[in-house]
This record gives sequence, structure tokens and C-alpha cells, in this order.
Amino acid sequence: MPPQLKSDFFKLLKKYLNGDATAEEVKAMEHYYAHFSNDPDITDTLNEEELYALKANLRNKIENRIKRAEKRIVPIYRKRSFQFAASVLLLLSLSILVARQTRQQPKVLQMANRDLLPGTNKAVLTLANGSKISLSSLKNGSLTSQPGAHIVKKSGQLAYQPLAEKSGSKEISYNVLTTPKGGQYQLTLVDGTKVWLNAASSLRFPTAFSGADRVVELVGEAYFEVAHNAKQPFKVKIASQLIQDIGTQFNINSYTDEEWAATTLVEGSIKIYDKNGQTLVKPGQQYLLKTNGHAEVKDDVDLDEITAWKSGMFQFDNADIKTIMRQISRWYNVDVEYKGPVAGSTYHGRISRNSNASEVLKILELSGINFTIERGKIIVK
Repeated sequence: MPPQLKSDFFKLLKKYLNGDATAEEVKAMEHYYAHFSNDPDITDTLNEEELYALKANLRNKIENRIKRAEKRIVPIYRKRSFQFAASVLLLLSLSILVARQTRQQPKVLQMANRDLLPGTNKAVLTLANGSKISLSSLKNGSLTSQPGAHIVKKSGQLAYQPLAEKSGSKEISYNVLTTPKGGQYQLTLVDGTKVWLNAASSLRFPTAFSGADRVVELVGEAYFEVAHNAKQPFKVKIASQLIQDIGTQFNINSYTDEEWAATTLVEGSIKIYDKNGQTLVKPGQQYLLKTNGHAEVKDDVDLDEITAWKSGMFQFDNADIKTIMRQISRWYNVDVEYKGPVAGSTYHGRISRNSNASEVLKILELSGINFTIERGKIIVK
């Protein structure tokens, strides 16, 4: 970050801590924070005593804001100011620990020999005849052909390219792309629709689209950038719903270990069909279907948080520890065990998914949670 930008950042931060920042300046702080999260050496502009003073000041401000918030019912969107400050505190603390080599390191930092590596681009493709191809071990280039499409691996991604000559057969052939825990993969379907598949997920799709609809089936989480065709709508089936695009980019989280299926619209429009009927979802909205059948629509959700995984980031905003640990479990291919009661607190932070597990856990340790990594398992105390 350029020196002037750093200077502006700390001027705004000081105004924020003093309670003098305007609404526009709070927004500007969020903008600078995006730079700050990827530029930990910003702390080099302060000496060690100043850094600790700033951290203590932030902590006091946050605790006071939370105490005031607990005394009244506050809509989620009004919590953003102190949630943002909490994120700055966690990231600032992390920078101090790494840059200053403080004597009291979080316990997780002492586990380098037992650390867990992040997930990578890996998946298994199951062809129509049942044969399986491990994509992580294959070089870029042509793989094989399926009815209506030729399959190519390029730039570490899978692409289905329509055949020049159409097959005379009307039989529909299906392939399945499956990511394990600790894996992710990107796929371009034969119609040009792009799919980002998160860890521990699978997508079943036809090798060529025919008929009135283009239908795929998802288990887990995926982000869709649909090639719109009003004459042949694109639809995604999950366990209890059918999502239809109307010129769309959207994220679906349908993991079986979550208490809800969440469909979040980024751009365009979608219709969702389930036992509650039909719901039209607009950009910035999230449709939640709970396991008990209850459905609701949330407005003005944080799209950056929901799609952070697609951009290679963990982002937590008011998330409880079990929600966070489910994400960590899937990405680092690790089991999680809880010892003792689970706190009802929520946590905030942002860190690259390319980080080792210890780098993520030590942020949480700064909030008072203890972790150990034992024989490939994370123990939460």
C-alpha cells in the first residue's frame, strides 16, 4: 500500500475510534480495510508500543459497542460498524504476532510439525460408463469424448466443448464431477455455463443439453455463472428444491451437515420451487430453507462473505464457532472434536484459504478459544 494510503488509513481509523467518523468515512474505512487485509506490513508504520496501544484501544471500543448492542435489538446491518472493527482487531493482532515475534505465541503456532495444509484443485470425473478419471493427476489437454461433447482440461479446469457433428442418438448421458474434502474445481458445461465447485461437493450434469430444460443436480456448494437461454432455462436440483435461472449468477450451499439450504443471488434473477411454493429472488437476497421446512428470504446479505470461498478466502462475519469449523473441516479434510461446552459467541475475520490451518486457527485463538491438532484432528477446547 502506498505511504499516502497508509497515512489516510490511520487518520480515518483514529476518527473512527474517537467516534468522529461520518457515514461516508466509515464506508471509506471498509474500502481501506480491503487493502489492509492483504498488506500486513502496514503495521511497520508504527512502533511496537503504538501497535499494542492501538490494539488495546480497538478492543475496548469493540467491547463497549457489543455491551451497548446487547441492551437493544439491533438489525443485522447496523452491527456492521463494530463487526468491521473486530475484523481489524483480529487482523492487526495477527500482524503483530507474525511481524513482531512476540514471546507469548498462540498454542497453534507451536504445532508446525502437525500442521494441516490447505485444499487444492482436485476432483474426480465419473463418465457415463462408470469409469473414473482423477483430474489432479492429469496434465492439461484433451481427455476424452462423451455423447455431444469433447472434454478438455486447460489451465487446471475442465471444459466440455460441443462436438461439430451432433450424434444421432437421443439418449442423454450424464457425468458427475466430485470434489473431496480438501478439494475444489472449476467446470465449464457444454452450453458455456461456468461452475465453481467447493470442497466435498458433487455436480451431476448431462454431456449435452436437449429438451425444454437444462437441468443439473448439486450436492454441497457451488457458484454458477449461467449462460442464459430463455428458450431452454437452466435449473439446479438440490435435495428439496429446484432453482431456475433468469440470466443469473448465484451461489448454492446445500451441504447436508448445515441446518439450511441457502441460495444467494449475486446478479440477475432466479425462481425457487419447493414445498412452500414458488419464490422470486432478487440480487442481494438469500433464500433459506431450514431442515424443518421453514423458509425465509434475507435482504441485503453480505455477498463478499458468501462468495469469499470462490475468491480463495475465508470470511467470517458474525459466524458461530461450529459454522466456522465446518468450513475448516471441509477445506482441510480434517475431523473436528469439541471438548467442553461450545460458546455462543460469534466471530469475524478474513484470511486466505491458501493458509495452513494453524494460520486460520490462531486468529480464533485471539478470541479466547483453544485448539490443538492431534493425529490429523482438530480439538476445540
